[in-house]
Amino acid sequence: MEEYINLFENIIAETSQKVDYIDIRAGIGENTALLMKDGDVDEINTGMSLAARVRVLNNGAWGFAYTTDLSKINEITDTAIKFSNSLKGDVTLSETDIIKDKIAVDVKIPFKDISIEEKKDIMKQANDAATIEKVNSTTVSYGDSEINELFMSSEGSEIQVKTSRVRMALNASATNGEIIQFGHGSLGGVKGFEVIADADIEKFGREIGEKAVRLLDAQSAPSGNFPVIADPELTGVLIHEALGHAVEADLILQNDSILKDRMGCQIASDIVNIFDDASLKEGFGYYPYDVEGVKTKPNQLVKDGKLVSLLNSRETASKLNMKSSGNARSLIADQPIVRMSNTFLQPGDNSFEELIEDIPDGIYLKGSRGGQVDTGKGIFQFNAAEGYLIEKGEISTPLRDVSLSGNILETLKNIDAIGSDFKLSVGFCGKDGQTAPVGDGGPHTRILKALVGGMG
Repeated sequence: MEEYINLFENIIAETSQKVDYIDIRAGIGENTALLMKDGDVDEINTGMSLAARVRVLNNGAWGFAYTTDLSKINEITDTAIKFSNSLKGDVTLSETDIIKDKIAVDVKIPFKDISIEEKKDIMKQANDAATIEKVNSTTVSYGDSEINELFMSSEGSEIQVKTSRVRMALNASATNGEIIQFGHGSLGGVKGFEVIADADIEKFGREIGEKAVRLLDAQSAPSGNFPVIADPELTGVLIHEALGHAVEADLILQNDSILKDRMGCQIASDIVNIFDDASLKEGFGYYPYDVEGVKTKPNQLVKDGKLVSLLNSRETASKLNMKSSGNARSLIADQPIVRMSNTFLQPGDNSFEELIEDIPDGIYLKGSRGGQVDTGKGIFQFNAAEGYLIEKGEISTPLRDVSLSGNILETLKNIDAIGSDFKLSVGFCGKDGQTAPVGDGGPHTRILKALVGGMG
Protein backbone atom coordinates (compact mmCIF):
# COMPACT_ATOMS: atom_id res chain seq x y z
CA MET A 1 0.00 0.00 0.00
CA GLU A 2 3.08 2.24 0.07
CA GLU A 3 2.32 3.67 -3.38
CA TYR A 4 -0.95 5.17 -2.13
CA ILE A 5 0.42 7.07 0.86
CA ASN A 6 1.26 10.29 -1.02
CA LEU A 7 -2.07 10.22 -2.85
CA PHE A 8 -4.01 9.82 0.38
CA GLU A 9 -1.92 12.47 2.14
CA ASN A 10 -2.84 15.01 -0.54
CA ILE A 11 -6.53 14.12 -0.39
CA ILE A 12 -6.58 14.37 3.40
CA ALA A 13 -4.71 17.70 3.39
CA GLU A 14 -7.13 19.21 0.89
CA THR A 15 -10.30 17.76 2.44
CA SER A 16 -9.44 18.58 6.07
CA GLN A 17 -9.79 22.28 5.21
CA LYS A 18 -13.47 21.64 4.39
CA VAL A 19 -14.52 19.20 7.13
CA ASP A 20 -13.91 18.48 10.80
CA TYR A 21 -12.29 15.09 10.25
CA ILE A 22 -11.45 12.62 7.50
CA ASP A 23 -9.93 9.15 7.43
CA ILE A 24 -9.13 6.78 4.58
CA ARG A 25 -8.88 3.02 4.83
CA ALA A 26 -7.67 0.88 1.94
CA GLY A 27 -6.75 -2.76 1.53
CA ILE A 28 -5.41 -5.31 -0.93
CA GLY A 29 -6.36 -8.90 -0.15
CA GLU A 30 -5.91 -12.43 -1.42
CA ASN A 31 -8.18 -15.25 -0.31
CA THR A 32 -8.95 -18.89 -0.96
CA ALA A 33 -12.06 -20.82 0.07
CA LEU A 34 -12.79 -24.51 -0.48
CA LEU A 35 -15.83 -26.60 0.38
CA MET A 36 -15.82 -30.41 0.46
CA LYS A 37 -18.96 -32.52 0.86
CA ASP A 38 -18.72 -36.25 1.55
CA GLY A 39 -15.14 -36.32 0.32
CA ASP A 40 -15.69 -34.44 -2.95
CA VAL A 41 -14.72 -30.83 -3.51
CA ASP A 42 -17.87 -28.82 -4.17
CA GLU A 43 -16.49 -25.31 -4.46
CA ILE A 44 -13.12 -23.61 -4.99
CA ASN A 45 -12.98 -19.82 -4.82
CA THR A 46 -9.78 -17.81 -5.08
CA GLY A 47 -9.35 -14.15 -5.75
CA MET A 48 -7.84 -10.77 -5.06
CA SER A 49 -9.65 -7.74 -3.75
CA LEU A 50 -8.78 -4.07 -3.78
CA ALA A 51 -10.93 -1.55 -1.96
CA ALA A 52 -10.90 1.83 -0.28
CA ARG A 53 -13.34 3.86 1.74
CA VAL A 54 -13.39 7.50 2.75
CA ARG A 55 -15.10 8.61 5.93
CA VAL A 56 -15.78 12.28 6.59
CA LEU A 57 -17.17 13.92 9.73
CA ASN A 58 -18.71 17.38 9.45
CA ASN A 59 -21.45 19.16 11.39
CA GLY A 60 -21.69 16.11 13.63
CA ALA A 61 -22.64 13.82 10.73
CA TRP A 62 -20.78 11.09 8.86
CA GLY A 63 -20.30 10.92 5.13
CA PHE A 64 -19.14 7.53 3.91
CA ALA A 65 -18.20 6.31 0.43
CA TYR A 66 -16.53 3.17 -0.89
CA THR A 67 -14.93 1.96 -4.12
CA THR A 68 -13.07 -1.00 -5.59
CA ASP A 69 -11.42 1.29 -8.14
CA LEU A 70 -8.73 3.43 -6.54
CA SER A 71 -8.66 5.74 -9.55
CA LYS A 72 -12.01 6.98 -8.18
CA ILE A 73 -10.67 7.91 -4.74
CA ASN A 74 -11.16 11.64 -5.40
CA GLU A 75 -14.67 11.00 -6.64
CA ILE A 76 -15.73 9.06 -3.54
CA THR A 77 -14.10 11.70 -1.33
CA ASP A 78 -16.36 14.33 -2.93
CA THR A 79 -19.33 12.00 -2.42
CA ALA A 80 -18.51 11.54 1.28
CA ILE A 81 -18.24 15.32 1.73
CA LYS A 82 -21.62 15.86 0.05
CA PHE A 83 -23.24 13.24 2.28
CA SER A 84 -21.87 14.80 5.47
CA ASN A 85 -22.86 18.31 4.35
CA SER A 86 -26.42 17.17 3.67
CA LEU A 87 -26.86 15.94 7.23
CA LYS A 88 -26.62 17.30 10.73
CA GLY A 89 -25.92 15.15 13.77
CA ASP A 90 -24.38 14.92 17.21
CA VAL A 91 -21.33 12.76 16.46
CA THR A 92 -18.04 13.64 18.12
CA LEU A 93 -14.91 11.54 18.51
CA SER A 94 -13.03 10.71 21.70
CA GLU A 95 -9.37 11.60 21.80
CA THR A 96 -6.86 9.00 20.70
CA ASP A 97 -3.11 8.71 20.22
CA ILE A 98 -1.64 9.71 16.87
CA ILE A 99 0.17 6.64 15.59
CA LYS A 100 2.61 5.90 12.77
CA ASP A 101 3.27 2.18 12.59
CA LYS A 102 3.85 -0.69 10.19
CA ILE A 103 3.18 -4.19 11.48
CA ALA A 104 2.80 -7.70 10.06
CA VAL A 105 1.49 -10.92 11.55
CA ASP A 106 4.21 -13.53 12.08
CA VAL A 107 3.84 -16.17 9.34
CA LYS A 108 5.98 -19.30 9.07
CA ILE A 109 4.25 -20.90 6.04
CA PRO A 110 2.70 -18.40 3.58
CA PHE A 111 -0.56 -19.54 2.03
CA LYS A 112 0.82 -19.02 -1.47
CA ASP A 113 3.44 -21.72 -0.77
CA ILE A 114 0.68 -24.34 -0.38
CA SER A 115 -1.07 -25.48 -3.55
CA ILE A 116 -4.82 -25.96 -3.87
CA GLU A 117 -4.15 -29.69 -4.21
CA GLU A 118 -2.29 -29.78 -0.90
CA LYS A 119 -5.14 -27.94 0.81
CA LYS A 120 -7.63 -30.40 -0.69
CA ASP A 121 -5.50 -33.32 0.53
CA ILE A 122 -5.58 -32.10 4.13
CA MET A 123 -9.34 -31.57 3.94
CA LYS A 124 -9.69 -35.12 2.60
CA GLN A 125 -7.62 -36.43 5.54
CA ALA A 126 -10.02 -34.76 7.98
CA ASN A 127 -13.01 -36.06 6.03
CA ASP A 128 -11.74 -39.64 5.94
CA ALA A 129 -10.87 -39.62 9.65
CA ALA A 130 -14.40 -38.50 10.50
CA THR A 131 -16.09 -41.05 8.25
CA ILE A 132 -16.37 -43.88 10.74
CA GLU A 133 -19.23 -46.38 11.04
CA LYS A 134 -22.69 -44.69 11.27
CA VAL A 135 -21.35 -41.34 9.98
CA ASN A 136 -23.47 -40.72 6.88
CA SER A 137 -22.34 -37.27 5.77
CA THR A 138 -19.48 -34.81 6.21
CA THR A 139 -18.76 -31.22 5.22
CA VAL A 140 -15.28 -29.68 5.40
CA SER A 141 -14.73 -25.97 4.78
CA TYR A 142 -11.39 -24.22 4.47
CA GLY A 143 -10.59 -20.54 4.13
CA ASP A 144 -7.45 -18.43 4.20
CA SER A 145 -6.86 -14.74 3.61
CA GLU A 146 -3.98 -12.31 3.53
CA ILE A 147 -4.70 -8.59 3.53
CA ASN A 148 -2.52 -5.48 3.52
CA GLU A 149 -4.37 -2.51 4.98
CA LEU A 150 -3.53 1.17 5.23
CA PHE A 151 -5.25 3.62 7.56
CA MET A 152 -4.63 7.38 7.44
CA SER A 153 -6.42 10.23 9.18
CA SER A 154 -6.46 14.02 9.26
CA GLU A 155 -5.20 13.79 12.86
CA GLY A 156 -1.91 12.39 11.54
CA SER A 157 -2.14 8.63 12.04
CA GLU A 158 -0.60 6.40 9.38
CA ILE A 159 -0.86 2.66 10.07
CA GLN A 160 -0.06 -0.29 7.82
CA VAL A 161 -1.07 -3.78 8.92
CA LYS A 162 -0.52 -7.08 7.11
CA THR A 163 -2.75 -9.86 8.45
CA SER A 164 -2.99 -13.57 7.62
CA ARG A 165 -5.89 -15.68 8.90
CA VAL A 166 -6.85 -19.32 8.30
CA ARG A 167 -9.68 -21.62 9.42
CA MET A 168 -10.77 -25.17 8.68
CA ALA A 169 -14.09 -26.51 9.99
CA LEU A 170 -15.63 -29.96 9.87
CA ASN A 171 -19.23 -31.07 10.38
CA ALA A 172 -20.19 -34.74 10.57
CA SER A 173 -23.66 -36.24 10.85
CA ALA A 174 -24.37 -39.76 12.06
CA THR A 175 -27.53 -41.86 12.01
CA ASN A 176 -28.77 -45.16 13.39
CA GLY A 177 -31.75 -45.17 11.03
CA GLU A 178 -34.03 -43.44 13.56
CA ILE A 179 -32.32 -40.23 14.58
CA ILE A 180 -29.50 -37.99 13.28
CA GLN A 181 -26.82 -36.39 15.47
CA PHE A 182 -23.99 -34.02 14.66
CA GLY A 183 -20.37 -33.37 15.50
CA HIS A 184 -18.53 -30.13 14.77
CA GLY A 185 -15.04 -28.73 15.24
CA SER A 186 -12.73 -26.07 13.83
CA LEU A 187 -9.07 -25.11 13.66
CA GLY A 188 -7.72 -21.67 12.95
CA GLY A 189 -5.55 -18.75 13.85
CA VAL A 190 -4.14 -15.38 12.82
CA LYS A 191 -1.00 -16.93 11.36
CA GLY A 192 0.05 -18.80 8.24
CA PHE A 193 -0.68 -22.32 7.03
CA GLU A 194 1.38 -23.69 9.94
CA VAL A 195 -1.83 -23.59 12.00
CA ILE A 196 -3.19 -26.42 9.82
CA ALA A 197 0.14 -28.13 9.06
CA ASP A 198 1.02 -28.48 12.76
CA ALA A 199 -2.38 -29.89 13.76
CA ASP A 200 -3.13 -33.58 14.19
CA ILE A 201 -5.66 -33.73 11.35
CA GLU A 202 -6.46 -37.42 11.82
CA LYS A 203 -7.29 -36.86 15.49
CA PHE A 204 -9.25 -33.70 14.66
CA GLY A 205 -11.49 -35.53 12.17
CA ARG A 206 -11.85 -38.73 14.17
CA GLU A 207 -13.00 -36.94 17.34
CA ILE A 208 -15.70 -35.06 15.42
CA GLY A 209 -17.00 -38.28 13.86
CA GLU A 210 -16.89 -40.05 17.22
CA LYS A 211 -18.86 -37.24 18.84
CA ALA A 212 -21.66 -37.56 16.26
CA VAL A 213 -21.82 -41.35 16.73
CA ARG A 214 -21.62 -41.12 20.53
CA LEU A 215 -24.66 -38.85 20.61
CA LEU A 216 -26.80 -41.51 18.90
CA ASP A 217 -26.78 -43.55 22.12
CA ALA A 218 -27.10 -40.57 24.46
CA GLN A 219 -30.26 -39.97 26.45
CA SER A 220 -32.47 -36.91 26.37
CA ALA A 221 -31.61 -34.45 29.11
CA PRO A 222 -33.78 -33.96 32.17
CA SER A 223 -35.44 -30.58 32.62
CA GLY A 224 -35.12 -28.35 35.65
CA ASN A 225 -32.63 -26.38 37.70
CA PHE A 226 -29.29 -28.13 38.22
CA PRO A 227 -25.71 -27.36 39.15
CA VAL A 228 -23.95 -27.14 35.77
CA ILE A 229 -20.33 -27.47 34.65
CA ALA A 230 -19.69 -25.71 31.33
CA ASP A 231 -16.62 -26.75 29.33
CA PRO A 232 -14.28 -24.01 27.94
CA GLU A 233 -16.16 -23.79 24.63
CA LEU A 234 -19.56 -23.36 26.23
CA THR A 235 -18.07 -20.99 28.82
CA GLY A 236 -16.82 -18.89 25.91
CA VAL A 237 -20.24 -18.85 24.24
CA LEU A 238 -21.86 -17.84 27.53
CA ILE A 239 -19.39 -14.99 28.08
CA HIS A 240 -19.60 -13.84 24.45
CA GLU A 241 -23.37 -13.93 24.11
CA ALA A 242 -24.61 -13.16 27.61
CA LEU A 243 -21.99 -10.60 28.68
CA GLY A 244 -20.07 -9.52 25.58
CA HIS A 245 -22.96 -8.17 23.52
CA ALA A 246 -24.47 -6.51 26.58
CA VAL A 247 -21.30 -4.40 27.10
CA GLU A 248 -21.19 -3.14 23.50
CA ALA A 249 -21.57 0.61 23.93
CA ASP A 250 -23.80 1.11 20.90
CA LEU A 251 -26.38 -1.25 22.46
CA ILE A 252 -26.00 0.60 25.77
CA LEU A 253 -26.73 3.90 23.97
CA GLN A 254 -29.72 2.34 22.22
CA ASN A 255 -31.20 1.31 25.60
CA ASP A 256 -30.91 -2.29 24.46
CA SER A 257 -28.74 -3.70 27.23
CA ILE A 258 -29.46 -4.99 30.70
CA LEU A 259 -26.13 -3.43 31.72
CA LYS A 260 -27.06 0.19 31.01
CA ASP A 261 -26.18 2.37 34.03
CA ARG A 262 -24.54 -0.63 35.77
CA MET A 263 -20.95 0.63 35.69
CA GLY A 264 -19.30 -0.17 39.02
CA CYS A 265 -22.15 -2.46 40.04
CA GLN A 266 -21.83 -6.10 41.06
CA ILE A 267 -23.13 -8.06 38.08
CA ALA A 268 -21.44 -11.42 38.75
CA SER A 269 -19.98 -13.39 41.65
CA ASP A 270 -16.77 -11.93 43.05
CA ILE A 271 -14.59 -14.66 41.49
CA VAL A 272 -15.58 -13.59 37.95
CA ASN A 273 -13.05 -11.64 35.85
CA ILE A 274 -13.84 -11.12 32.16
CA PHE A 275 -11.66 -9.61 29.44
CA ASP A 276 -11.90 -8.60 25.81
CA ASP A 277 -8.41 -8.54 24.30
CA ALA A 278 -7.87 -7.87 20.59
CA SER A 279 -4.10 -7.76 21.20
CA LEU A 280 -4.04 -11.46 22.14
CA LYS A 281 -2.16 -13.01 19.22
CA GLU A 282 -3.32 -16.54 20.08
CA GLY A 283 -6.94 -15.53 19.55
CA PHE A 284 -8.83 -15.75 16.25
CA GLY A 285 -10.15 -12.22 16.92
CA TYR A 286 -6.65 -10.70 17.05
CA TYR A 287 -5.94 -7.31 15.48
CA PRO A 288 -3.26 -4.77 16.57
CA TYR A 289 -5.28 -1.65 15.63
CA ASP A 290 -8.99 -1.25 15.12
CA VAL A 291 -10.44 0.31 11.97
CA GLU A 292 -10.22 3.79 13.53
CA GLY A 293 -6.49 3.44 14.18
CA VAL A 294 -6.84 2.83 17.93
CA LYS A 295 -4.15 0.53 19.37
CA THR A 296 -5.59 -2.52 21.08
CA LYS A 297 -4.78 -3.84 24.56
CA PRO A 298 -6.40 -6.07 27.20
CA ASN A 299 -9.68 -4.53 28.33
CA GLN A 300 -11.04 -5.88 31.61
CA LEU A 301 -14.82 -5.72 31.46
CA VAL A 302 -15.63 -7.37 34.78
CA LYS A 303 -13.32 -7.25 37.81
CA ASP A 304 -14.13 -9.31 40.89
CA GLY A 305 -17.72 -9.45 39.66
CA LYS A 306 -18.09 -5.70 39.08
CA LEU A 307 -18.67 -4.10 35.68
CA VAL A 308 -15.64 -1.86 35.15
CA SER A 309 -15.49 -1.19 31.39
CA LEU A 310 -17.38 -1.35 28.10
CA LEU A 311 -16.55 -2.01 24.45
CA ASN A 312 -16.30 1.32 22.61
CA SER A 313 -15.58 2.98 19.30
CA ARG A 314 -14.39 6.59 19.27
CA GLU A 315 -17.95 7.73 18.60
CA THR A 316 -19.62 5.77 21.40
CA ALA A 317 -16.76 6.56 23.80
CA SER A 318 -17.28 10.29 23.24
CA LYS A 319 -21.00 10.02 24.05
CA LEU A 320 -20.22 8.10 27.24
CA ASN A 321 -17.30 10.31 28.27
CA MET A 322 -14.90 7.38 27.97
CA LYS A 323 -11.90 6.38 25.84
CA SER A 324 -12.19 4.10 22.85
CA SER A 325 -11.32 0.51 23.74
CA GLY A 326 -10.27 -0.24 20.16
CA ASN A 327 -13.42 -2.22 19.32
CA ALA A 328 -14.49 -0.44 16.13
CA ARG A 329 -14.53 -3.17 13.46
CA SER A 330 -15.84 -3.68 9.94
CA LEU A 331 -14.93 -4.75 6.45
CA ILE A 332 -13.67 -1.87 4.32
CA ALA A 333 -17.05 -1.62 2.57
CA ASP A 334 -18.98 -1.23 5.82
CA GLN A 335 -19.40 1.48 8.43
CA PRO A 336 -17.45 0.64 11.62
CA ILE A 337 -19.53 -0.68 14.50
CA VAL A 338 -18.66 -1.83 18.02
CA ARG A 339 -17.60 -5.50 18.01
CA MET A 340 -15.97 -8.02 20.33
CA SER A 341 -12.53 -9.49 19.59
CA ASN A 342 -11.21 -12.22 21.95
CA THR A 343 -13.61 -12.38 24.88
CA PHE A 344 -12.98 -14.73 27.78
CA LEU A 345 -13.39 -15.63 31.42
CA GLN A 346 -10.11 -15.57 33.35
CA PRO A 347 -9.13 -18.99 34.77
CA GLY A 348 -9.38 -19.76 38.47
CA ASP A 349 -7.67 -22.32 40.71
CA ASN A 350 -9.83 -25.45 40.56
CA SER A 351 -9.09 -28.72 38.82
CA PHE A 352 -11.91 -30.40 36.91
CA GLU A 353 -12.14 -33.04 39.65
CA GLU A 354 -12.58 -30.33 42.29
CA LEU A 355 -15.39 -28.74 40.27
CA ILE A 356 -17.47 -31.91 40.15
CA GLU A 357 -16.54 -33.77 43.35
CA ASP A 358 -19.21 -32.22 45.57
CA ILE A 359 -22.05 -32.22 43.03
CA PRO A 360 -24.55 -34.98 43.96
CA ASP A 361 -26.85 -34.39 41.00
CA GLY A 362 -25.79 -32.11 38.15
CA ILE A 363 -25.02 -31.81 34.45
CA TYR A 364 -21.76 -31.40 32.52
CA LEU A 365 -22.23 -29.51 29.24
CA LYS A 366 -19.74 -29.54 26.36
CA GLY A 367 -19.56 -27.48 23.21
CA SER A 368 -22.15 -25.29 21.55
CA ARG A 369 -24.73 -25.66 18.83
CA GLY A 370 -25.79 -22.03 18.81
CA GLY A 371 -28.35 -20.04 20.72
CA GLN A 372 -29.80 -16.60 21.19
CA VAL A 373 -29.67 -13.70 23.61
CA ASP A 374 -31.89 -10.71 24.29
CA THR A 375 -29.52 -8.12 25.74
CA GLY A 376 -32.35 -5.71 26.49
CA LYS A 377 -34.31 -8.19 28.58
CA GLY A 378 -31.18 -9.88 29.89
CA ILE A 379 -32.16 -13.44 28.98
CA PHE A 380 -30.44 -16.15 26.93
CA GLN A 381 -30.78 -19.69 25.64
CA PHE A 382 -27.92 -21.83 24.31
CA ASN A 383 -27.83 -25.37 23.00
CA ALA A 384 -24.92 -27.53 24.12
CA ALA A 385 -23.35 -29.96 21.66
CA GLU A 386 -23.41 -32.76 24.24
CA GLY A 387 -23.78 -33.36 27.94
CA TYR A 388 -23.37 -35.85 30.77
CA LEU A 389 -25.12 -36.43 34.04
CA ILE A 390 -23.02 -35.82 37.14
CA GLU A 391 -23.97 -38.28 39.88
CA LYS A 392 -22.29 -38.25 43.30
CA GLY A 393 -19.33 -36.34 41.94
CA GLU A 394 -18.80 -38.61 38.93
CA ILE A 395 -19.45 -38.20 35.20
CA SER A 396 -22.06 -40.76 34.13
CA THR A 397 -24.83 -41.00 31.51
CA PRO A 398 -24.27 -39.23 28.13
CA LEU A 399 -26.97 -36.69 27.16
CA ARG A 400 -27.98 -35.12 23.86
CA ASP A 401 -30.04 -32.11 22.76
CA VAL A 402 -29.44 -30.13 25.95
CA SER A 403 -30.35 -26.48 26.33
CA LEU A 404 -29.15 -23.98 28.92
CA SER A 405 -31.21 -20.86 29.55
CA GLY A 406 -31.62 -18.15 32.13
CA ASN A 407 -31.21 -14.58 33.22
CA ILE A 408 -27.78 -13.09 32.40
CA LEU A 409 -27.19 -11.45 35.78
CA GLU A 410 -28.53 -14.35 37.85
CA THR A 411 -26.38 -16.82 35.93
CA LEU A 412 -23.20 -14.74 36.28
CA LYS A 413 -23.87 -14.39 40.01
CA ASN A 414 -24.33 -18.17 40.27
CA ILE A 415 -20.79 -18.91 39.06
CA ASP A 416 -19.29 -20.35 42.23
CA ALA A 417 -16.11 -22.10 41.04
CA ILE A 418 -13.76 -21.64 38.08
CA GLY A 419 -11.30 -24.13 36.58
CA SER A 420 -7.58 -23.58 36.07
CA ASP A 421 -7.57 -24.69 32.42
CA PHE A 422 -8.07 -22.36 29.46
CA LYS A 423 -9.04 -22.61 25.81
CA LEU A 424 -10.13 -20.15 23.13
CA SER A 425 -12.45 -21.25 20.33
CA VAL A 426 -12.32 -20.17 16.70
CA GLY A 427 -15.44 -18.54 15.32
CA PHE A 428 -17.33 -15.70 13.69
CA CYS A 429 -19.85 -13.26 15.15
CA GLY A 430 -22.69 -11.61 13.29
CA LYS A 431 -24.09 -8.18 14.08
CA ASP A 432 -26.06 -5.67 11.98
CA GLY A 433 -25.45 -7.76 8.87
CA GLN A 434 -21.69 -7.75 9.37
CA THR A 435 -19.52 -10.75 10.25
CA ALA A 436 -16.25 -10.58 12.20
CA PRO A 437 -13.74 -13.26 13.26
CA VAL A 438 -13.69 -13.69 17.04
CA GLY A 439 -12.22 -15.85 19.75
CA ASP A 440 -14.13 -16.71 22.90
CA GLY A 441 -13.45 -19.09 25.73
CA GLY A 442 -12.19 -19.58 29.23
CA PRO A 443 -11.86 -22.51 31.64
CA HIS A 444 -14.33 -25.10 32.88
CA THR A 445 -16.89 -23.16 34.90
CA ARG A 446 -19.34 -24.24 37.60
CA ILE A 447 -22.72 -22.57 37.79
CA LEU A 448 -24.48 -23.29 41.08
CA LYS A 449 -27.96 -23.28 39.56
CA ALA A 450 -29.01 -23.09 35.93
CA LEU A 451 -32.12 -23.99 33.98
CA VAL A 452 -31.49 -27.02 31.79
CA GLY A 453 -33.94 -28.44 29.28
CA GLY A 454 -34.11 -31.53 27.09
CA MET A 455 -35.28 -31.16 23.51
CA GLY A 456 -36.69 -34.55 22.72
